[in-house]
Amino acid sequence: MDSILQILRNMKIARLAGPLLIILILSMMILPLPPVLLDIFFTFNIAVSVIVLMVGINVRRPLDFSSFPSVLLITTMLRLSLNVASSRVVLLEGHTGPDAAGKVIESFSHFLVGGNVAIGIVVFVIITIINFVVITKGAGRIAEVSARFTLDAMPGKQMAIDADLNAGLIGEDEARKRRATISEEANFFGAMDGASKYVRGDAMAGILIILINVIGGLIVGVVQHDLPVGQAAETYTLLSIGDGLVAQIPALIISTAAGIVVTRVGTDQDMSEQFLGQLFTKPPVLYITSAVIGIIGLIPNMPHFSFLLIAGGLLALARSMEQKAKREQLAAQQQAAQPQAQPEQQGAEVGWHDVQHVDQLGMEVGYRLIPLVDRTQDGELLRRIRGIRKKIAQDLGFLVPPVHIRDNLEIKPSAYRILLKGVEVGQGEAFMGQFLAINPGRVSQEIAGAATTDPAFGLPAVWIDAGKREEAQGLGYTVVDASTVVATHISNLLQTHAAELLGREEVQALIDHQAKESPKLIEDLVPKVIPVGTLQKVLQQLLTEGIHIRDFRTILETLADHIPQNQDIDELTGAVRTALSRVIVQQLFPGETELPLMTLEPQLENVLMQAVQSKTGGGLEPGLAENLLSSAAQQTEQVEIQGYNPVLLTAPGLRPLLARFLRRALPQLRVISHNEIPDNKSIRIIAVIGGSKG
Repeated sequence: MDSILQILRNMKIARLAGPLLIILILSMMILPLPPVLLDIFFTFNIAVSVIVLMVGINVRRPLDFSSFPSVLLITTMLRLSLNVASSRVVLLEGHTGPDAAGKVIESFSHFLVGGNVAIGIVVFVIITIINFVVITKGAGRIAEVSARFTLDAMPGKQMAIDADLNAGLIGEDEARKRRATISEEANFFGAMDGASKYVRGDAMAGILIILINVIGGLIVGVVQHDLPVGQAAETYTLLSIGDGLVAQIPALIISTAAGIVVTRVGTDQDMSEQFLGQLFTKPPVLYITSAVIGIIGLIPNMPHFSFLLIAGGLLALARSMEQKAKREQLAAQQQAAQPQAQPEQQGAEVGWHDVQHVDQLGMEVGYRLIPLVDRTQDGELLRRIRGIRKKIAQDLGFLVPPVHIRDNLEIKPSAYRILLKGVEVGQGEAFMGQFLAINPGRVSQEIAGAATTDPAFGLPAVWIDAGKREEAQGLGYTVVDASTVVATHISNLLQTHAAELLGREEVQALIDHQAKESPKLIEDLVPKVIPVGTLQKVLQQLLTEGIHIRDFRTILETLADHIPQNQDIDELTGAVRTALSRVIVQQLFPGETELPLMTLEPQLENVLMQAVQSKTGGGLEPGLAENLLSSAAQQTEQVEIQGYNPVLLTAPGLRPLLARFLRRALPQLRVISHNEIPDNKSIRIIAVIGGSKG
């Protein structure tokens, strides 16, 4: 017994309230209740309806009362069960007098309708019609339309949330919270649409129940209790009307609460604040209303006292509101003038919030391109940018910062600018509704249009109308829409400037991510052996040279082996490149066992090695540099014509210098060292820089 009591104490009472209430409601339909309990339950029903009404009035948005559909159902079932229980008592004990079904029903049948059967019937019918035809029907219609509109708007709201998430305006937790709110809105209005049908059914049931009670009571009173027909009709009709009113009045209150909840527009104010703030705060409206009511009050035979009293009250309220507005305006003017009168206080208010933040990645668009990036208009570019960031993360091995987009009225309407740390790194134009036909070099015939250049790769291109798209494709053009043009440009720039986007914060994120998979490795090496700054510089050099950093574990282990003996960034990067040799070769020559490579003429290579080893001047002699660049450009063009990927093979000590020197003029030419050729690969020299082919 003690264990059972302990279990009951440990159980939360709140969890038992719902099941107990449902069981109680169902029990009242089956078990007979004494009049005293009926009085208590009817009073409880009225109290609950008033509570629901007060909560509905004070909520600031419908979802603040998300349990309302369930409350509506339970209160409806409570009223119906009380109708069943009271009908049983009325028919069994009605012959004993007007208090047979309890004091509450007796009070409603005498006090509200004065004991008059005709008045009682009329009042009951009027209340039922108001509840059924006006309030419940209107609230149900509003809930139905709101549910439909909410469901229709869900895809757009979801895409808007995705756009904010992609642009970095909100975090993952906030996005998840907003999605849940959208789902709750749809479920709420859908449930309200269904729950309103219960209230309408309750109103119809109230009419049928009172008719059944009157007819049944008349039969029971005359046949079973030998009452005169007139007495039986009066007694049972009054009891039935009192029973109906005591149930319909709470139903009317609940229906009113339902109408208030579904018509609420989400704001930071409750209904009372909105009501007073929007109706009684405009002096011109109050002046006009006061004049109209006053004129009506002066008409002969009108109730002058009532009309003139209301007109005077509205006039006084209007004057009070007008004076209050003047005081607030004067206070605002004084406050605005205060900083000018006391300029020395301005300096004290300057803080870090006045320092403008520079975005890592930014984009500015002209006003005609706003639909591409407007989340309310389902901007296509926002989804593409999200895909670009995901693709770059998969290709390079780290997550680039989000792109912050804003409009700029100072640039051309169809122009856009891409900014890196506040500095423009790319710009172009895109025309909504048109397509860019890019000439890859093999078109059979040129197409008419606005000539331009592909902003991403510099290829000749033409802006054409949508109707010429198939014609351009048939002529051999590569045809893309405006959003694809901008997205490709962004993707190309992010790939090009990947090293600049890898800051300390991104490196730390890489370290934290690796710590989840290899906690012991990170604990032993970073930052005890490998400083974060050194790691960042090596990673940036790898990205600058087009090598992904997905194999982060190999990079860390290689640096750990070489940092104790050498701190030079170029040599550390060379050691990491050697460890990643298979990755480098796979990127440059996927699936090939014999590698077609370019090389330096031996004499030229010796001269360059001497220049590197002397470490004087920090660069190459101008004449030598010009000849090297000219020969490299010529051989690179020949290699590309032959269909090969231009890759220069050189000595390990010479590779960093040549890579930096050739990168600006010949970004397509890659430089690798002998140490980066895997043992299972053979090489074939296809061109010699500074001499003839070997």
